[in-house]
Amino acid sequence: MSTQASLPSDANGMITGTNVEVELEAVTEDDVVTGAPSHGTLELGSIAGAEVGIWELRGGTVTDTEIDEIFVVLSGSALIEFVEEDRTIEVGPGDVVRLVAGSRTRWTVEDHIRKVYIAES
Repeated sequence: MSTQASLPSDANGMITGTNVEVELEAVTEDDVVTGAPSHGTLELGSIAGAEVGIWELRGGTVTDTEIDEIFVVLSGSALIEFVEEDRTIEVGPGDVVRLVAGSRTRWTVEDHIRKVYIAES
């Protein structure tokens, strides 16, 4: 699910990324490995042709094929397995991560992870 936040494109503005509401929905069954995870995206706008937003995932393990993205973890944590690289990283608040388009990942989230992302549109 994706909803639009109220950051103006033509004026200075602010939201509190750790507190703003992100509407969640169940992850597509084909992407669920374990648990009953839910996720959501809050679109904040775009800059220089890149999409900016907040994404949250709760409770479970899911698979994904990534797009080009840089993100900063706002709250929570996750184990991210890069399937083709046979490598796993653990991320938490303040961590900055680069994801390359086409990478296959497996995200394991015990409670939640919330991140602000900048991604290709």
